[in-house]
Amino acid sequence: MGTVYFCKYCGKQSTNVQSLTSSLCVRHPNGPGKGKHVPYEGETKNEYICKFCGRKFSSIQTMSANFCLRHPNGSGKGRHEPML
Repeated sequence: MGTVYFCKYCGKQSTNVQSLTSSLCVRHPNGPGKGKHVPYEGETKNEYICKFCGRKFSSIQTMSANFCLRHPNGSGKGRHEPML
């Protein structure tokens, strides 16, 4: 199986980093569709930890679907983001 790249904001997966970064992200911090996917630079894991609050998730997709109570922009004003 080849390398799989995924967006650190929404968890979208692609086998090609160029195709991933050329499309718009629905969970981009600037707003839905206001920025492109950004590749997650860490390793694939069984568990991802939010860098703001420490909450654990089984995937980046699940993580980014939830708002973080300890986000730097304020409680519930940003989504969880994975630690590297």
